[in-house]
Amino acid sequence: MDNVKIGEILAPVRPGEETRREQIVKRRFWQKAKKAARHVPFMEDVVAGYYCALDSNTPTRVRGILIAALFYFILPFDTVPDFLALLGFTDDVAVLAAALGAVSAHITPAHRLAAKKALENTEG
Repeated sequence: MDNVKIGEILAPVRPGEETRREQIVKRRFWQKAKKAARHVPFMEDVVAGYYCALDSNTPTRVRGILIAALFYFILPFDTVPDFLALLGFTDDVAVLAAALGAVSAHITPAHRLAAKKALENTEG
């Protein structure tokens, strides 16, 4: 997946669309995260990004980038459908890595701690 495509995925959208995407991410994130956990080597960072995206103290631009990446992550059919063994998550990983890299300074220790605790609870 090239940077142009990732840039398009992470580009700002109109406010109503961002709200719609956020609601879908809230509903579907954990189900997808559980399925993808063994395929995404930085799942703790992804979950921290999820908490950052839902934090009202996070700047709007940062929230938008994270919501866009998480929305793409939970889509059942994207550039490479997730049901394809091993290859299915490669595009998701690329988009998530780009988004997390762009906003990493805004992911706080509190977001990371919440992610760690959430993942510990889902494993047990």
